Amino acid sequence: VQLQASGGGLVQAGGSLRLSCVASGLTFSRYIMAWFRQAPGKEREFVAAITEDGGSTKYADSVKGRFTLSRDNAKNAVFLQLNSLKPEDTAVYSCAAAYGSAWYKSSSAVAYSYWGQGTQVTVSS
Repeated sequence: VQLQASGGGLVQAGGSLRLSCVASGLTFSRYIMAWFRQAPGKEREFVAAITEDGGSTKYADSVKGRFTLSRDNAKNAVFLQLNSLKPEDTAVYSCAAAYGSAWYKSSSAVAYSYWGQGTQVTVSS
């Protein structure tokens, strides 16, 4: 299984980025997908998750209203649109896949079996 994340970069505060994560080696439509992030010196934190069919999403309070998570099962991909970026959004963003996990667990990293390598997002003030 491989999860390939891309789309990170350097952006000014208030700007936007679109992260992508393409999966291979799994039946993508059967997996809950999520993004987590980790800033230097901080613990990994949940950002957003989406159900297998894309019908429901969940967001951390810190990104609600600014980030939007979507998926395209035909392309084995999830997309995280990051708008109104703040310096505190600076982190390595990683996508993750969970199979057979209950939705109520989807904000917990332990629910995820597969992880991508991460993409760096840096927001300057």
